[in-house]
Amino acid sequence: MVIVTGMSGAGKSQAAKCLEDLGYFCVDNLPPSLIPKFAELFSSSSNLRRVALVLDIRGEEMFGDLLGQLRTVEAEGVAYRVVFLDASDEVLVRRYSETRRKHPLAGRGRVTDAIRAERDELKPIRDLADVIIDTSSLTLTALKERLAHAADATAEPGVLTVSVVAFGYKHGVPLDADLVFDARFLPNPNYVDELRPLNGTHPAVVQFLQADSEVQAFQRELHRFIDFLLPRFIREGKAHLTIAIGCTGGRHRSVYLATELAEHLRASNVRTFVELRDARK
Repeated sequence: MVIVTGMSGAGKSQAAKCLEDLGYFCVDNLPPSLIPKFAELFSSSSNLRRVALVLDIRGEEMFGDLLGQLRTVEAEGVAYRVVFLDASDEVLVRRYSETRRKHPLAGRGRVTDAIRAERDELKPIRDLADVIIDTSSLTLTALKERLAHAADATAEPGVLTVSVVAFGYKHGVPLDADLVFDARFLPNPNYVDELRPLNGTHPAVVQFLQADSEVQAFQRELHRFIDFLLPRFIREGKAHLTIAIGCTGGRHRSVYLATELAEHLRASNVRTFVELRDARK
């Protein structure tokens, strides 16, 4: 059973559609007080194999009891995972402005005030989430792929799914990152005229970076450090890990390092998803 929640405007309605496409039976906006009953039905049914509950803050008085209801479900031995959808404040404000929809907490003042209040209320839920997905720059296709990996991570205890995200610091650090590595100290292909329009997957950029001993030394240490951490995250019961690697613009160094790390992890049979967030910016 997958429970999807998160910030208003972060894409929960789209997530429900994506999960239905992935074969999940979705229930949208189920009151938290009914979650234990639904979990009981799910655990005793032979027809319901993949279920997703999509919850939001539209009913404040109901949403506040979510933590207590989840503890009840856990005490009854029903396995579940929580996926939390998030987005930057700027993106959420823009989405509400474009759609002209009313924020559920609009009574708190301006949209920015409502978003701030919602973040405070949802912090306990975000803190316990097994997977956090930053939808700020995700297309619908990318969201579906991320949800597929997140759902995959919930399916098999003791198996870790890793997302490696290449990003540019000038575009903001991913909100869902568990680990963040800064590659801005490495030689920058952006200062080479013929490499500037390319990205970190292009053979010419790869050759440039592979020729630098500092890049290779950092890459070896990064791989060794991640190899050290993964078994320990698995031991702690973590199902999904997001590793973010950043450079200035997110087009060259971070893309190269993220792609190489993903290949390294796949060679070790680790389920790995790579996102080149800012490669086209």
